[in-house]
Amino acid sequence: MSIHLSLSGKVALITGGSRGIGAATVRMFTAAGAKVVFSYQKAKSQADALAKECGESNCRAVASTLDSPDSARTLVAEVVKQFCRIDILVANHGVWPAEDVAIDQMTDEHWRSTVSINLDAVFGLVKHTVAQMKTQPRTGSAAGHIVLISSTSGQRGEAFHCDYSSTKGALISLTKSLSSELAPVGIYVNCVAPGWVDTDMSRPTLDDPKGSGKVLRTIPLGRVGKPEEIAAPVLFLCTEHAGFISGEIFNVNGGAVLVG
Repeated sequence: MSIHLSLSGKVALITGGSRGIGAATVRMFTAAGAKVVFSYQKAKSQADALAKECGESNCRAVASTLDSPDSARTLVAEVVKQFCRIDILVANHGVWPAEDVAIDQMTDEHWRSTVSINLDAVFGLVKHTVAQMKTQPRTGSAAGHIVLISSTSGQRGEAFHCDYSSTKGALISLTKSLSSELAPVGIYVNCVAPGWVDTDMSRPTLDDPKGSGKVLRTIPLGRVGKPEEIAAPVLFLCTEHAGFISGEIFNVNGGAVLVG
């Protein structure tokens, strides 16, 4: 029996899609037959190159500063304008302030900035995507798929990065709440929680010998992940082969079993 992970006929929104995990997900989704709109904030040249690589008739880049529910509403509306529907949301965008900041030294502005991007905008994306999914005709057995990208940090915490860990932990709770709420209407909600991955966001730590040594000691496989190794589980969760999976926190962390 041949197994093929197909998204033919589906329209996907992937946030933070110009680089790293997001770009790998864009490539996999378009290769699987989906039409994709992905957002980016500053990396216009990389976003344009990715859209061209994946085929501009099926893959489009949209500049968006996702830092509020309203900015998310505008982005979802743009996807519907481009392709008339939305079947899949992958909320991948986010920030991880690399500098260690103690709780008693963290400014209100620092906290609010992380929360507005990592959590408030995701709330808006889910809210407006679900509203669209509920009104459109189905193209298969599911009314839609939502995958939120969390982190191992959201499960075991991370000293001096309480802002980031708090938002990623909230996405896990959001996944569980929404799965129970939306499964009866055919919308699947799952979460992929990566460990350390070789991306621009983690590069400052991984390029530092002391920082990378500390990271690698926590990973039994002895290396950090590749973006494609996170994108593949995201793809799987949006196919018919994951038809009995909802509310799952899918850890992809190289065997760092202190989470989950």
